[in-house]
Amino acid sequence: MGDPLKRFIMMENPPRDPFAFKENEAYLLIGQHLFKRQIPVPEILLADLSKGCFVLEDLGSTHLQEKALLVEDRIPLFQKVVEILLQLQIKGLEGFDPNWTCQTPYYDADVMRRYEIEYFKEAFLSRFLGFKKEWPELEPAFRHLIAKASSAGTQVFLHRDFQSRNIMILDHKIGILDWQGGRLGPPGYDLASLLIDPYTCLNQEEQNRIYSHYTDLLNKERPEWVTLFEATYLYLAFQRNLQILGAFAFLTRVRGKIHFTSYIPHAIESLRGLLKKLNDPELGALEELFESGELHDHVSTS
Repeated sequence: MGDPLKRFIMMENPPRDPFAFKENEAYLLIGQHLFKRQIPVPEILLADLSKGCFVLEDLGSTHLQEKALLVEDRIPLFQKVVEILLQLQIKGLEGFDPNWTCQTPYYDADVMRRYEIEYFKEAFLSRFLGFKKEWPELEPAFRHLIAKASSAGTQVFLHRDFQSRNIMILDHKIGILDWQGGRLGPPGYDLASLLIDPYTCLNQEEQNRIYSHYTDLLNKERPEWVTLFEATYLYLAFQRNLQILGAFAFLTRVRGKIHFTSYIPHAIESLRGLLKKLNDPELGALEELFESGELHDHVSTS
C-alpha cells in the first residue's frame, strides 16, 4: 500500500448531517484533485464516505506555527510557503470543478456577508463582547468593504483557511492540510490568511517582505493579475480579520475552548493596523468602533 517508508493515519468525521457528508465528499474530491496536480497534500489511500473515515499519508506533527516560533529568521520559511501557495492557486485551478465544494463554489460577496461580517457581528460583537446584535451605523462601511473586496474576482483556487496550523513541516518539506473549504476566489485572501495569522504574529517588516516575495512571483507567473491583487489585498485581509475574530469568539464562547481568547488581542491590533493602512474614509465607522474605549474595556474583561 504505497511506499513502505511512509506513515499513514486515520481521520474520522462522522457524517451526522447532510453538510458533514458534503464536507467529507469535498475533502475527498478536492484532496485527490490537488494530489494529482502535485500540490503537497497528503495522499488519500482509502475513504469511506458513509462512515466519514479516511486513511491518508501522515505529514507529521509539526505545524508551521511551532516551526515559526523556533527559528530566528522566519522569512525564508515563509517564502517557501508562499511559493507553494501560488502553485496551489494556479495548479489547483486547472481542472477544478466547483461542484466539488461543500459550502459555496465561490468566495464572493455573499460569503463575505454571511460567513464573515455576520459571523463577526454575532459571535464577536454580540456573544463575546456582549454588545448589541444590530449595527445599522456600520452597514455603509460593510457594504463598501464588500464592494471593494469582491472586486478582486475569483480567478484562482482558494484554500480559504491557509493559516499556520494547516501547514505542516516534515523533514524540511511543507505540506498542506484541511482543504475541504476550497473554492474559487481571489489570490490575495489566502496570502492575507497567512500573513495576519495570530498564531505566528508576524511583525510588519516580516509581512512586507513575504508580501513582496509573493508579488514578485505573481508578476512572473501571472503579471496580468498584479494590479488588481495589489488594489484589493488590504480589503481582503480586513475581511479575513473579521472572520478570525468571529472564529475565536465562537470557539471561546460556544465550544468552550478558552485558550483561543489569548489570540483575540493580536487579531484586534491587526485589524486596527489594516484600518490605518487602508486610510479609507468609508470605513470610518469601523475605525471608531475599534478605537473606542468601550471595546477596549470589554476585551480586557472578557
